[in-house]
Amino acid sequence: MLRIHFADNRQAPVWLVDERFTIGQDSRNSLVLAEPEISPFHAEIRQDHGQYYLSDCGTPGGTFVNGERIGARFQLRADDRVRIGQLELLLVDPARARPKAETAPRWYLQVIKGEHEGQKHHITGSMTFGRSVKCELCFSDLELSRRHCEFFLKDDVLEVKDLASANGVFVNQQKVSNAVLQPGDQVRMGSVTLLVIGPKVAAPQAVDEDATLFMPMLQLPKPTPRRPAGRQPAANPLRAAAQKNAVPVEVARPSPNRLLLVLLVLAISVAAALAAKLMT
Repeated sequence: MLRIHFADNRQAPVWLVDERFTIGQDSRNSLVLAEPEISPFHAEIRQDHGQYYLSDCGTPGGTFVNGERIGARFQLRADDRVRIGQLELLLVDPARARPKAETAPRWYLQVIKGEHEGQKHHITGSMTFGRSVKCELCFSDLELSRRHCEFFLKDDVLEVKDLASANGVFVNQQKVSNAVLQPGDQVRMGSVTLLVIGPKVAAPQAVDEDATLFMPMLQLPKPTPRRPAGRQPAANPLRAAAQKNAVPVEVARPSPNRLLLVLLVLAISVAAALAAKLMT
């Protein structure tokens, strides 16, 4: 069974399960594409004994397969590229697709709550999650939409996208429409909770514009006050009054004559004492 992939990843892949699959702008088509170059009923794919045949519905812009314009009942095969207007579609046969030999399993989703608890699912490429049997990750939880969300790898970064589900997708208790997943994240849809297991991937972090940034101050030298040329600093009136009223203090210094008189008295006293001692 073939599956249609969108080259620009605008939406999840679509299985070709109906015998008649129509493409166009009209809402009655199996695949509705609101592009200006696409006609209301642009092309159709029919199944016939396990084979797929693409026909253009006589549109002005035409339908192209691998770069060549086709008419009616062009047989499609896996890996064909179909271009309608500016939109490119890739036909994939999942049964024939083989993972690259050098790519080792790196990302898993393990059910930690709800239906199939304990099961671990290896994530490769794009995988849809929901109640539909066409989903790669199929759960019967009534709280889930038929196509609830999509997990897909892009440059070894795992992301989840809400496919307009009724009850939403929650990553770590936060409702998201599209989110980059990290190992250890918990993703909840309905009553099912999945644990993300994988390598540590450095995803770009959003800059918080409201965060306060503290920057070191630049130490500038203190400005030296300049005095105007030709002017003397004004005198402090309080200091001038204090100096005017201050009483000068004189330090008494001994005069030379008085010092000699003291020495002479000491000498006479010593001589009298010696004389008295000798007389005794």
